[in-house]
Amino acid sequence: MCNLYSQTKAPEAIRQLFVQRGIELLFPEGIPNLEPRDICITDPAPIVRAGGSGYELVVRRWSWPGPNGKPVYNFRSDGREFPSGRCLILADGFYEFTAPADPKAKRKDRWLFSDSQSGMLGIAGLVRDAAPLGREAFTMLTCPPGEDVAPYHGRQVAVLASADWRAWLDGSAPAAELIRPLPAGTLTVTAANR
Repeated sequence: MCNLYSQTKAPEAIRQLFVQRGIELLFPEGIPNLEPRDICITDPAPIVRAGGSGYELVVRRWSWPGPNGKPVYNFRSDGREFPSGRCLILADGFYEFTAPADPKAKRKDRWLFSDSQSGMLGIAGLVRDAAPLGREAFTMLTCPPGEDVAPYHGRQVAVLASADWRAWLDGSAPAAELIRPLPAGTLTVTAANR
């Protein structure tokens, strides 16, 4: 499953993408200093959530400790409803890894999945208080793979169509209506080996 993703947009560029979708974005903790980078498990990263005053961009840790101490960075959405804690994880793309095409290679092949149209992905996530950390953390929801991801992995992160971002955040639609594989050709796949 996805254990690495990319986020290179500055706060103003993110705000503009939301304005284009009719969503005013607030920065209740101040405008974060977001550096373009790949996000690893346990890294802080921007998410959007519904808050008391509207839709808020905040920075939180990716993953919370599970009962066994391992990080919960992906969470199956199948057959579940999420009445609270919904968030949108902002990404330029996410990576999946496959066995190397060259059997002599020591590293797996890395593939970058990105939005073929808007340049930003909204991944369905959950944010919650992570008691052992003393702060909030988020995880990515997963679903069966769409046609773009299936040749590379048996599951994928739940990428939401941008038209569904508001309904996901405000909880006005059931998760089952929003979390589904995207149509073929929605994601662009490129080799991203180091």
